[in-house]
Amino acid sequence: MNDLPQQIGPALDWQPVEPPDRTPIAGAYVTLEPIDPVGHADSLYEAKGDDPKLWTYMPAGPFTDFAEFQSWLHDCKKPDDPLCYAIVDNADGRAKGMCSLMRIVPAHGVIETGAIWFGPEIQRTRIATEAIYLQARHAFDTLGYRRFEWKCDHFNEPSRRAAARFGFTYEGIFRQHIVYKGRSRDTAWFAMMDHEWPEIRAAFDAWLAPENFGADGNQKAPLKARRAS
Repeated sequence: MNDLPQQIGPALDWQPVEPPDRTPIAGAYVTLEPIDPVGHADSLYEAKGDDPKLWTYMPAGPFTDFAEFQSWLHDCKKPDDPLCYAIVDNADGRAKGMCSLMRIVPAHGVIETGAIWFGPEIQRTRIATEAIYLQARHAFDTLGYRRFEWKCDHFNEPSRRAAARFGFTYEGIFRQHIVYKGRSRDTAWFAMMDHEWPEIRAAFDAWLAPENFGADGNQKAPLKARRAS
C-alpha cells in the first residue's frame, strides 16, 4: 500500500547556493562593510547616541562605555552567521548603524536580515532604506537565494511597520520563540520571495532615485513596495 501523500509541492530544478562572503556591498548612498571592530568602533559608538531604547529589542546593549561596545564588536566579527555589517555613509565614510545577514541556509536558499540598528542620524533616511535594499539585492540578484526573511519581537511596532514598508509579507507569530534579556519573545515573521523581488526592487529603485528627493533631502513620493498582508 502506498502511504505517500497524494499532494506534495511542485518539482523544483534547484541547486544549493553559496553563503555570502565578506565582500563589501556598495550602493549609491551607503556601503555595507563587514564589521571591523577597530576601524568601525569610533564612528559606530558615536552614531548610536545615548538613548537606551535603541537596544530594547536587540539581544545586546545598551552599552555603558566604549570598551564594552568594542568588545561586543569583536564578538560580532567572529562568526560568518550572523555576518555583521557596518552601514557606512558614502558621503563622509563614517559608520552610522549595523545590520546582519543571518540564519543562512544555502541548501534551501533561505537567508534573513536581522540585528538591525540605525543611529539617530540615519533613521528614516535614504541611507537606512538603501541598507535593506542592498541586502535584498545581494541575496536575490548576486547570490540567488529564494527566500529573504525579516523577524522581530511582536511588540516591536516600528520594526513591523518597516517590514511592511520594505515589501515583506507578514506570515504569522511564533509563540515563545526565544528568550532574550530575561524575557520570552513571541516572534513576528515576515518574508519576501525571489519571484516577488522584481516588483519590490522596481519600487526601491524608483524611491531611491535622486529625482525622488528635493533639495532638503525629503522624499517626493513614498516607497510603494508590496504591502504585508
